[in-house]
Amino acid sequence: MDQSIPALVIDGLSMLLVVGGALFYIAGTVGLLRLPDIYSRLHALTKADNLGLGLIVLGLLPQAPDLLYGAKMVLLWLLVLVSGATGAHLIAKRAVRGDGEDLFQPDEPRPPTHAGDAP
Repeated sequence: MDQSIPALVIDGLSMLLVVGGALFYIAGTVGLLRLPDIYSRLHALTKADNLGLGLIVLGLLPQAPDLLYGAKMVLLWLLVLVSGATGAHLIAKRAVRGDGEDLFQPDEPRPPTHAGDAP
């Protein structure tokens, strides 16, 4: 019975961390849908998703059968951190230049992209 109590505590902590990570994913999605401009949406999505994935990985680490699996999960989380930051930077840079289109504002006329596209 003494060995089952630590396993139960580890399983409970893992479950809390995974549920917390899922809640951060939900919060990031709500921020993406509800915030007014592209910069706020990017901030909400990247921060919440990175923290959510970190909590999920942290919750899954004690359940990993081998150290190699744990190292792969941490490496995957680090790669997602780098790619998320890079993608958000590129989207924000394009939005600052003003040559991207915002799909949430369909009523505004689109500028022509080529000389032959002008009406």
